[in-house]
Amino acid sequence: MSLSRRSFIETAALSAWTAQATEVDPKTGMPMRVLGRTGQKVSLLAFGSGSRWLMYGSADKGIAAMEKALQSGVNYIDTAQSYGDGQSETWIGQMLKGRKKDFFLASKTLARTADDTMREYEASLKRLGVPHVDLLHIHSLGGEDDLDKIEAKGGVLEALYKLRDQKAVRFIGITCHSNPAVLKVALERHDFDSTQMALNVARMGGAAPSNKPGEGMTGLSGFEAIALPVVQRKKMGVTAMKVFAQEKLLGKAPVEAMLRYAMSLPVCAAVVGMPKIEQLEANIQAAKSFRPMNRSEMESLSDSVATKWKASIDRHFHNHADA
Repeated sequence: MSLSRRSFIETAALSAWTAQATEVDPKTGMPMRVLGRTGQKVSLLAFGSGSRWLMYGSADKGIAAMEKALQSGVNYIDTAQSYGDGQSETWIGQMLKGRKKDFFLASKTLARTADDTMREYEASLKRLGVPHVDLLHIHSLGGEDDLDKIEAKGGVLEALYKLRDQKAVRFIGITCHSNPAVLKVALERHDFDSTQMALNVARMGGAAPSNKPGEGMTGLSGFEAIALPVVQRKKMGVTAMKVFAQEKLLGKAPVEAMLRYAMSLPVCAAVVGMPKIEQLEANIQAAKSFRPMNRSEMESLSDSVATKWKASIDRHFHNHADA
């Protein structure tokens, strides 16, 4: 397929999407969006509590950064059992001691059996010090074989449905950064409330990327084109991750522009890891001054990132362990 033909198809498909409705919190000035059918209002900028947060080095410093984010209007906190082998959840639990939880809390499980999921979730709640989390994601969907494990009798999906039915968790979802085609199948087949996927200016795909220079599974094979339309059709909540491709896109385009790009997609929030206070402050300011890009601006920004970098990112995330 020629590049012009490919560009035409992508543009036609993406232009059909409707922009996510946004309202500004009058107290904090933070833009808020509704997380799909959950009905929950979440901040346009979400606080990623993974490896970048743990780079603060101590609970005191990490919690101070999170408190600053919360005071600035961020109300979506994203964590996982695997982040620091429970360290992220432990820090959040320390922050919550003696205070009311006033934010939307999402965690994730890497377990693939129902029994392991229940044990892992119980351990997460103990570390967090909460009776339940708002959203529990199946963490890091891989290829078709991984989806088979998730869907199997006695698999993690069975446990998540049970937890939601028993109101032990409010909402359930699934995350993916490596294979948009398999994520599409999972979203089409199952009753998820929300999902999280890799969305950035590289339009990463990650499905069996080429090892040849200049070739990658981006564009028509990326999450933006393949998986995101399913979310739109099913009115699910969706959060963007890997906005900067774990710093691999830094220097390839302006930081604020890359953040604007992700926020201009039909997402509810962009989950960003911010290992320094100055980065946190800059991203909060970018969110509060956000104005959506038009399709022409988004196309131009994506095209400005060299194909070789896009292919490199695909190769990296195809086998990346999100921890």
